[in-house]
Amino acid sequence: MYVWTPSAEYVENANVTRLARRHGIADMTELRARSVADIAWYWDAVVEDLGLPFATPYRQVVDTSRGAADPDWFVGGEINVADACLHRWAGNAPAVVHEREDGTRATVTFAELDDEVRRVAAGLRGLGVLRGDAVALYLPMIPEAVVACYAVARLGAVLVPLFSGFAAGAIAARLTDAGVTTVITAASTVRRGRTVAMAPAVREAVRDCPTVRDVVVVGEESWAGLLAAQPDPGPAERMAAMDTLLLAYTSGTTGRPKGAVHTHAGFLVKTTSEVAYSFDLSAGERFCWITDMGWIIGPLSIIGTHANGATLVLYEGTPDVPDLSRLWRLAERNQVTMLGVSPTLVRTIRAGAGVSSGIDLSSVRVLGSTGEPWDAESYGWLARDVFGGRVPVINFSGGTEVGGSFLAPYPVEPIRSCSLGGPSLGMDVDVVDERANPVRGRVGELVCRQPWPAMTRGIWRDRERYLAAYWSTFPGLWRHGDHALVADDGQWFLVGRSDDVLNVAGKRLAPAEVEAVLITHPAVAEAAVVGVPDATKGEAVWAFWVPRTGNGTDVSAELRDLVAAELGRPFAPGLVRRVTQLPKTRSAKIMRRAVRAAALGQDPGDLSGAENPDAVAVISAAVTEGRS
Repeated sequence: MYVWTPSAEYVENANVTRLARRHGIADMTELRARSVADIAWYWDAVVEDLGLPFATPYRQVVDTSRGAADPDWFVGGEINVADACLHRWAGNAPAVVHEREDGTRATVTFAELDDEVRRVAAGLRGLGVLRGDAVALYLPMIPEAVVACYAVARLGAVLVPLFSGFAAGAIAARLTDAGVTTVITAASTVRRGRTVAMAPAVREAVRDCPTVRDVVVVGEESWAGLLAAQPDPGPAERMAAMDTLLLAYTSGTTGRPKGAVHTHAGFLVKTTSEVAYSFDLSAGERFCWITDMGWIIGPLSIIGTHANGATLVLYEGTPDVPDLSRLWRLAERNQVTMLGVSPTLVRTIRAGAGVSSGIDLSSVRVLGSTGEPWDAESYGWLARDVFGGRVPVINFSGGTEVGGSFLAPYPVEPIRSCSLGGPSLGMDVDVVDERANPVRGRVGELVCRQPWPAMTRGIWRDRERYLAAYWSTFPGLWRHGDHALVADDGQWFLVGRSDDVLNVAGKRLAPAEVEAVLITHPAVAEAAVVGVPDATKGEAVWAFWVPRTGNGTDVSAELRDLVAAELGRPFAPGLVRRVTQLPKTRSAKIMRRAVRAAALGQDPGDLSGAENPDAVAVISAAVTEGRS
């Protein structure tokens, strides 16, 4: 059953329809096929359709003579992200709208943003920042983060965005790995009505980072000094297409951080096309994603929005504070066109207040989602109950190393509940078995058979790690680490990470499958499932669930029976515990790694990416109390 079916008018006015018709293509099936039959044709068509301005035209779209792991894109071309996103739009149209948790709002026009970017770039140059130097941003979602992002790019320096909740140790590890010379941070931010200091963590971190020469603090004299600089009269640095734009670090992992390398042309072209075609955003419209600068969606939101001439709406704070209707009021107040949310955030709102009456959400035309699987009930509630079936949910999946999406539905095609639609345009993805043979109707490994522009150039300063992570399982194929399923009707679904998959008595099961069953119980707001060692089965299923507001009954026994009835008795959880909270990232994704470690009494590792690290102790206590 389709949750979204576009009207003829919606299809007619969509950006992706314009692209298809420009090339005589009838529908999405044909466009998807042609986009991978000739990837050079497709990505060249994107540059032309979206008017992306190369200072020096490229002479070849892609060169794969060194193999799929080492492609060269837009060969001979020169471009700078700052020019492509700002200079051609400079004017009085709003570029950034910023809203804080306390309701304070501010607007920056394209002309004002361009001027501040030039001033900050000149100020950074005065500090000695040169082309190729690494500059880290440890900032909340504020206008200064956007200014700093473009100022660094304008100089040809390398942007290193960091998650705004990292502690000093996690910051230091990334600064050291990147060889950062300058850090831009804020004195503080606001979370759940509290002022949270940020600059002290940076100052502590840089004590162990000898490459760092300067720390610039927004709101203090050092930032004012950058703004006081005279605008640089010269043009932005002409960057070769494959020059490094940013290092995107994965978070919440143990061991040395992993920095994915993204380029000026590749990241620009891919993200601009995502925002234009998947999210159907056009100049003058408004894009808002509840995210953080340290996740790939942060830079994607900034660059993809502005390259399309649209307005970026930034929210600083927690999206359910001061109440659970805050997200909807944010969209209403700022006339948001594309609203990006996480499934966990939606489940939290649904379990609480839901939608307050009297809120006008008519400006929203598209919903975005990424990062974790949906459950059918929450997806349906969002699509049908909140938005009346008039808005598509663009549930897209890719990642830090992808620089965008592998899979995404498009608003011009019917979409099933929880579906990822199909392959994103230009992405030659497939689902294969252990011998790399394509499979349909059953779970397999998600792979990509051809390169794409925003494919990471590697892991920063660690080529062997790059090859081992993505190219060692199937020769010539990128293995992403996701298990996926292509249904009989052609709709694509993710069922969990490869390393998350449980092996119960020889039977493989994704945690998300069990979680989806648990969440159907009316008492359950959210759930996390992990596998633990079991002498008989190899692995046993353990489940933790958070009750809906007002529910005082422990239904753990019912939940065990529910899983047995839905998935089979072998998959019934050996342990089910009610808890008050689950550890999550700042973007509201449940940290299964931390849940499993806590359940087993092990060190959970790096929790610097956690919104609520104290939840780990809650899990541990639930297991211990249940055994006493």
